[in-house]
Amino acid sequence: MEINRIQVYKVDLPIDDGPYRWSGGNEVHYFDSTIVRVETTDGLCGIGEICPLGASYLPSFAEGARVGIERLAPELIGCDPTLISVLGSHMDNLLKGHPYVKSALDMAFWDIMGKVAQMPIVALLGGRYGDVVDLYRAISQGSPDSMAEQVRRYRKMGYRRFQIKVGGDPDTDIERINAVADVLHHGDVLVADANTGWLPHQAVRVINAVRGLDIYIEQPCETYENCLFIRRNTDFPFVLDESIVDVPSLVRAISDNAMDVVNLKIGRLGGITKTRQLRDVCVSSGIAVTIEDSWGSDVVTSAVAHLAHSTPDYARFSASDFNSYTSLSTAVGAPVRIDGTMVAPSGGGLGIDLIEENLGGACLDIR
Repeated sequence: MEINRIQVYKVDLPIDDGPYRWSGGNEVHYFDSTIVRVETTDGLCGIGEICPLGASYLPSFAEGARVGIERLAPELIGCDPTLISVLGSHMDNLLKGHPYVKSALDMAFWDIMGKVAQMPIVALLGGRYGDVVDLYRAISQGSPDSMAEQVRRYRKMGYRRFQIKVGGDPDTDIERINAVADVLHHGDVLVADANTGWLPHQAVRVINAVRGLDIYIEQPCETYENCLFIRRNTDFPFVLDESIVDVPSLVRAISDNAMDVVNLKIGRLGGITKTRQLRDVCVSSGIAVTIEDSWGSDVVTSAVAHLAHSTPDYARFSASDFNSYTSLSTAVGAPVRIDGTMVAPSGGGLGIDLIEENLGGACLDIR
């Protein structure tokens, strides 16, 4: 079996409750996603997706993903897509860094491997833990009252875990946290996610002001060292996200006792292969994980579901269902939210099929 064609699609994903806002005054009105379709000489095809959160969140952007894939794709023609680790090393040799560029391709290789084995990716990753995966809902930054109202609305849809976007003016963030905490019920989980937006003195102010609430603090500052300083000066459970970019950074954070939970974004880490590596290190080290990505549609949501459902439930903090944030369907068979939970598809590979008429024509077609 060899790869004989790679198609790339640019897909604009509308945001149902847009615009989406987070720290630093950043906002987006739609998401520019890249979907790849990898064909083989045996007639199988694999699909993958990468959707950066704009260009100002992580060192990644949508146009860069497509340019990088255009650079890599010709070198993958003729390769066996089931040799996933070999292809990962090959891509790393061809393009230093830029893991997000490789994520959709790695995802597509896993999809093909599952179809060859006639097994869902969740089974290839070790099997399902539990019947369902609990989801969190990200609450876009807004006024305290509007954020509290969003939480009320999403509770009615079954969500019990909420990640509210803070990282702005400390006084307003204190009001946001208190307003949302006031509408939560017993057993709900609240994460105050600053997305690197606070300076240390601002983080200390906010944390001291909301002392006594039952909340998690996520990635308060930009640098790992500043986050570690805040971690050592709070009793709140702590989440790291943007600081964890590879196995060495994760091992360092575990050694420093820098967090209780890690958010693992498939695109940031470079695909299913590398996300699984970090996930397994976390599980072995007693660190809970949220499995997610920067953003995406049905394709990313399916990959998240397979990784999350194959994570031991005692170590699985949460997961994301990005396909519920947009009205555009890109694939059939993808997970559907039911009472704030989802399950990994049971078909071979990702278990989904592209809805090509919703993608428009391919912007790249490499043979």
